[in-house]
Amino acid sequence: MAKVKKMHKKAAAAVVSPPIPSKSAIYLNRELSQLAFNRRVLAQAENPDVPLLERLKYLCIVSNNLDELFEVRIASLLANNHIDGEIIEAPALSAALAIAGTECHQIVERQYRVLNEDVLPQLAKQGIHLLRDQDRNEAQRAWVKSYFDREVRPLLTPIGLDPAHPFPQVVNKSLNFIVELSGKDAFGRGTAIAILKAPRVLPRVIQLPPELSKNGISFCLLSSIIHAHINDLFTGREVLAYSQFRVTRNSDLWVDEEEVKNLRQALQGELQSRNFGVAVRLEVAKNCPPHLSQFLLEQFSIDQNRLYAVDGPVNMVRLSELIDHVTKPELRFPPYSPLYPPKLSNTDLFAVIGKHDVLLHHPFQSFQPVLDFIRSAAHDPAVVAIKQTIYRTGMNSDLMESLILAAQRGKEVTVVVELMARFDEEANINWADRLERAGAQVVYGVVGLKTHAKLALVIRREEGALRYYAHLGTGNYHPSTTKFYTDFGMLTANPVIATEVNEVFIHLTSLTKPKTLNHLWLAPFALQKEFIKAIRNEAKIAKAGRPGRIIAKMNALLDESVIRALYAASADGVKIDLIVRGACALRPGVSGLSENIRVRSNVGRFLEHSRIYYFRNDLAHDIFLSSADWMNRNLFRRIEVAFPILDPALKKRVIAEGLNPYLKDNMNTWELDSNGVYQKRKPRSKASAFSAQQHLMEVLGTPLE
Repeated sequence: MAKVKKMHKKAAAAVVSPPIPSKSAIYLNRELSQLAFNRRVLAQAENPDVPLLERLKYLCIVSNNLDELFEVRIASLLANNHIDGEIIEAPALSAALAIAGTECHQIVERQYRVLNEDVLPQLAKQGIHLLRDQDRNEAQRAWVKSYFDREVRPLLTPIGLDPAHPFPQVVNKSLNFIVELSGKDAFGRGTAIAILKAPRVLPRVIQLPPELSKNGISFCLLSSIIHAHINDLFTGREVLAYSQFRVTRNSDLWVDEEEVKNLRQALQGELQSRNFGVAVRLEVAKNCPPHLSQFLLEQFSIDQNRLYAVDGPVNMVRLSELIDHVTKPELRFPPYSPLYPPKLSNTDLFAVIGKHDVLLHHPFQSFQPVLDFIRSAAHDPAVVAIKQTIYRTGMNSDLMESLILAAQRGKEVTVVVELMARFDEEANINWADRLERAGAQVVYGVVGLKTHAKLALVIRREEGALRYYAHLGTGNYHPSTTKFYTDFGMLTANPVIATEVNEVFIHLTSLTKPKTLNHLWLAPFALQKEFIKAIRNEAKIAKAGRPGRIIAKMNALLDESVIRALYAASADGVKIDLIVRGACALRPGVSGLSENIRVRSNVGRFLEHSRIYYFRNDLAHDIFLSSADWMNRNLFRRIEVAFPILDPALKKRVIAEGLNPYLKDNMNTWELDSNGVYQKRKPRSKASAFSAQQHLMEVLGTPLE
């Protein structure tokens, strides 16, 4: 708190020092900030200027984000009283859960209102119908009945609850039904409750035949089909009430990495238990009778405030299947195919990289050069070794196939696979197994730290000597996310960078202390320290009367030490612009504390994912790209790398593409005020509308000079 006093010293007019502000006065609530991001995504679904199917997709994204919030953060708070290394005291824990719960209920209510009152009616006007039972005509009901009898009923197993049939295990986020029955069962007993699990092998969205949809395309939800025929499952008994329900469980995997002898085998065993972790949220239909929802709450030991009664499907994410079925280009964003940089086309990739660094900006530019970099290395007889980090890469990956081919061809292939990449554990385990069988050396990083850095290294023998070629990036080597996540990557043969990349790999595989790195900033050893050093340097410059300037773009800003350094720099006169997509704990615009700091968030067609850190440094224009956000977990509990852009021309590109357009954006940008409220930025009266992402698609869709 001494630093806080120092920040306020200049603002003090009286002799007596001002009172030390409370923590809540300095930092914004993390949960509310994260949920505010979901409100910004939800605003995209409400925006009539966004194509209709894309609006539905944004609604699905909100649901997916809330799922992960409960599966990970809320679950960890409930289970451990801490998350990301931060201990939460009991009163603060209760307050955090209450605040998050209130906000979540408001978001969910608004989300379903947008779906029912806006998006679905608009889709119907476009000939895309999501039919409930009461909406279906006689012919459609007959088809649905046939589909139920043929495809659904044979797979259903209703379970009547009694001492011999206790409440069944319910899989995480699966579709289920609770049914209340009258009378007695076939054995004369009064079993009143039955549980019905929807088969996971069946699609959740079913398209009706074209002849039954003469005025467009018609769909039914699997839940609606089961609803319509639930009485058929209980012959001789009356269904008094029923409801669909869905349980969200703690999905964080835990293994004692210091005790297990084989992390991969331990994780394989844990993956199955993820489906049956501690229940943290219950979703039911809006018309579910209170006594049935209460029964479910008791079965799952869930508090009433984590019950969500929704006006529609309990899993809105499943509506993405409807989007996939519809082929109406006018209801989607205009197609965009990223350009393959002309200078790299039909050329020897290593020859080009050997002459100068290559900067790639995804998804505005194709990710294919990175895939070609590894593929060329696999085929090139001059290449003797390939080293790669893998955090997320998906079940299907040309890049991973190239690594396997390289190993099969006898090259030294080393892959650092992060087995604890949340929700990608299974894919990474499978790749690790295939790589090892091909002869690659697979390591799993450092015990207790996730390897999150995005690095690849190719070693070629050229004229009797070894030369290093490297790729460093801000995003994952994932074939899908590279198409809709914004990220930067650099291909380089600069020996001062590439040699240090090799040192990082040696550190990861040998577990020895890394050598001193003069250009790369490596977490957990030096990254936070170097960031704070650069921030303080700008403050020193500003105090000397010269312009101090910081622009930083990231996914989240939560590290208190970095925030305190930014506050101090602001008090010293540094002009600071922060572009933070998601959660931000920094409170901007507070007199004497952060009046020189502005915070923006951009939510558009693509997910903003790149991390860019710019420090003016007396016109040296220092720029670092990184895989790390300004979060405690990135700075201390992950292997992360920040790398400098050394080429002056590429520095200008990063500023011109990654920073300036987002400071100018008045279409997709939200500005954060000192109270933690985001306001949508709008074009001023005479200003032209400007979208950073649209601008970049137009600029990078043409050949670069």
